[in-house]
Amino acid sequence: MRNIRLKVAYDGTNYHGFQRQHETHGPTIQGTLESVWARLVEEEVTLATAGRTDTGVHASGQVVNFMTQARIPEDKIPKAFNSMLPRDIKILQAECVSDDFNARWSAKWKRYDYQMDNKPIQDVFTRLYACHVPIPLNVALMQEAANLLEGRHNFKTFAAAGGASKTFERTIYRLLVKEDHGLIIVSCVGDGFLYHMVRIIVGTLMDVGKGRIRPQEIPEIIASQERRRAKMIAPAHGLSLVHVNYTEESPFEVFKDLRINDLT
Repeated sequence: MRNIRLKVAYDGTNYHGFQRQHETHGPTIQGTLESVWARLVEEEVTLATAGRTDTGVHASGQVVNFMTQARIPEDKIPKAFNSMLPRDIKILQAECVSDDFNARWSAKWKRYDYQMDNKPIQDVFTRLYACHVPIPLNVALMQEAANLLEGRHNFKTFAAAGGASKTFERTIYRLLVKEDHGLIIVSCVGDGFLYHMVRIIVGTLMDVGKGRIRPQEIPEIIASQERRRAKMIAPAHGLSLVHVNYTEESPFEVFKDLRINDLT
């Protein structure tokens, strides 16, 4: 048996999230990957994943792993997989890892990016990957609020109902807001995220940008641990899982490699 780790990119537009579900709900990323592997090597596997992205959420750096008896060489796996996958899912990399590796539990930190189209008229070329916000947003105020969300906090205020987490303390290492020709990108780097946490954080930053919430209110909103204090959940299609890190490197040391410095 080998433990195979895959780096996966996908457009989540046409999928009912990552996690395999009943067929009546529609196709999922996990179900599609497992089905293609079964057709390739006549073996059923169960994927572990770094992040169970929701319906409509995308990924350029998702990580999964699975145990297999198949003898196909690792360097041949991406080409074989991609020959049978739909055009909106691609395997970027495959490697054999130690048996104790798990895509979810071995992760040290992750980066999510959220895109907002802040132009008066929606850009037809980013409509599937950026939430359209026609009201001008104050990016400077959004970054001021983002700075106050960094650090280790109880993020219960920013957790949607329905999540399985029993604890709510998480660390956000960096939360950066950048505007470039009407496209606003929020990059969130943390050690883990609660159900809808990034989308609720982005929704709160949107309200700050619109002048509905003052940046100075953020510490009070966090401390309240009341979901009603952060009402807005940003639409799913603006969110992408960009990177999952498994090394002991500090996220601050890797910013340059992740091209995050240009957001500061």
